[in-house]
Amino acid sequence: MSRSNAASSRVAASKGVSFSKSPVLAVRLPTWRSRVVLFVLFAAFAALGVRALWLQGVSTQFLQKQGEIRYARTIELPATRGKIMDRNGQVLASSVPVKAIWAIPDDVLQAPPEKIRALAGLLEMSEADLRKKLDSDRNFVYLKRQVEQDVADQIAKLKIDGIDTRKEYKRFYPQGEVMTHVVGFTNVEDVGQESMELAHQKTLVGQTGSRRVIKDRLGHIVEDIGAKHEPHDGKDLVLSVDSKIQYIAFTQLKAAVEKFAAKAGAAVVLDVHTGEVLALANYPSYDPNDRRKLTGAQLRNRVMTDSFEPGSTLKPVTVALALDKGVVTPHTNIDTGSGRLTIKDRTISDTKAHHVISVQQVVEMSSNIGTSKIALSMPAQDMWEMFTKVGFGQQPKWGFPGAVAGRVRPYKNWRPIEQATMSYGNGISVSLIQLSRAYMMFARDGDTIPLTFEKSHEIPQGQQIIKPQTARQIREMLEMVVTGKDGTAKQAQVPGYRVGGKTGTAYKAENGRYAMPRKYIGSFVGIVPLSAPRFIIAVMIDEPTQGGKYGGQVAAPTFAKVAENALRAMNVPPDSTVTEIVAPTGNEGEAM
Repeated sequence: MSRSNAASSRVAASKGVSFSKSPVLAVRLPTWRSRVVLFVLFAAFAALGVRALWLQGVSTQFLQKQGEIRYARTIELPATRGKIMDRNGQVLASSVPVKAIWAIPDDVLQAPPEKIRALAGLLEMSEADLRKKLDSDRNFVYLKRQVEQDVADQIAKLKIDGIDTRKEYKRFYPQGEVMTHVVGFTNVEDVGQESMELAHQKTLVGQTGSRRVIKDRLGHIVEDIGAKHEPHDGKDLVLSVDSKIQYIAFTQLKAAVEKFAAKAGAAVVLDVHTGEVLALANYPSYDPNDRRKLTGAQLRNRVMTDSFEPGSTLKPVTVALALDKGVVTPHTNIDTGSGRLTIKDRTISDTKAHHVISVQQVVEMSSNIGTSKIALSMPAQDMWEMFTKVGFGQQPKWGFPGAVAGRVRPYKNWRPIEQATMSYGNGISVSLIQLSRAYMMFARDGDTIPLTFEKSHEIPQGQQIIKPQTARQIREMLEMVVTGKDGTAKQAQVPGYRVGGKTGTAYKAENGRYAMPRKYIGSFVGIVPLSAPRFIIAVMIDEPTQGGKYGGQVAAPTFAKVAENALRAMNVPPDSTVTEIVAPTGNEGEAM
């Protein structure tokens, strides 16, 4: 084909004229289709542009929020819990930094078996238990809390993907079982569970801080993205307790419980001048640093939460009321007869016939009949008012969790026999700390002050309960209980110091009835030194089974040992030249 013919063919094709008669080369596509395709492509690009503008402009906040949900985290910055210290600044509870080990289960399960076994060993659990923890649908699980730092470092060296740590604190108690019923303990979340740790939770715990970060899928922090709020540590707490006196009270109480094969025991030491609790001991006890085998018997704070019939330790309260009302004097004679007194169909008895004795001897010899006759010469309302004034049957306001109110029935329901038995401590229940506080009015010339578990810097205002002269008369009677020929507490004597106190022995009640066979609670409350009272010490021995059962046999000797060591520890000057104590004569028993 010539050049001219080829050129004319191209021109003809451009004008829609077929340049070949061959059906293969014929143009079959209509022109409108190419235009439709072009329009569709243009519309798609336009839609993408609009969507891009929507996402970049209008929906920015929504998308950022969704991103934060997936990658941003708020990390809690724990505050350090405040220290608890004794009155001299010795640390009783402090927080040490530890680690919480957590995991992303799916990632950890991909680790080699030997690393899983090593991890289980460091966490002190079996491999099966570890895999059970990791068999979870969640993307975050705690493997173990409060892990020591050196163990956490060894876990980090395993380099297992999906394992990470979180900073937290663990409470440490340097004095262990000696101080635990005063201080208490915290749980794994650092929340107070008992005693002062619970009572002062709000001030000790402080305020946690926070930090906003971006984490990758393995939980590693990539970037800080928000403000950091620093944590505020908790406030320190200074208690009234003296560590030296607490140790003395605990060790002597423990020795007494073991010596007399008793079920339990309790002791409390009060400062007469300030109302501060200098010691509060219970046995059995427990180590708050290792509570894996903790039992209910160990946990019970018997000083505060157990109520019991005080027995003869209540007699001085009844006699003080009669003296204060002018019903009797210390030398008024009371005919106790042959040792038995019948009131309607009930009989009250003494350990032996005392016949006619003075009011002072009623206390010294611990006569139930003498006390009952004194009580029945007064209105029941007067006795009830005296009991409530000293705090019996009243809910304590000392800021100590679990403190019981005890029980004093309304006086309008008292029958004569009930008034008589309550006068010597039966049919009424108190806690040991309530009983010790009642003796405050004898030690402080008739007034009583609130108790406190925090170190006091001011002398509290007292409430007058009885006349100062009455208090002095009762102190003389209490001294005769310890040093008199017929006293029931000769084993409470302390060489070099004048001591006054009262023994108590009561049948133990269980489920509203006295236990059979008989079980006993022996107690003693004493004031020392008597010439210038400094301490009130109360001791209770629960269910002694060997070596004695009366308060004068089991509780009085413990009081003497606590008092002797506490007086020396606090450098209290002696007030007596007597160095040889009066030997027991076998009269430590008392009527019940």
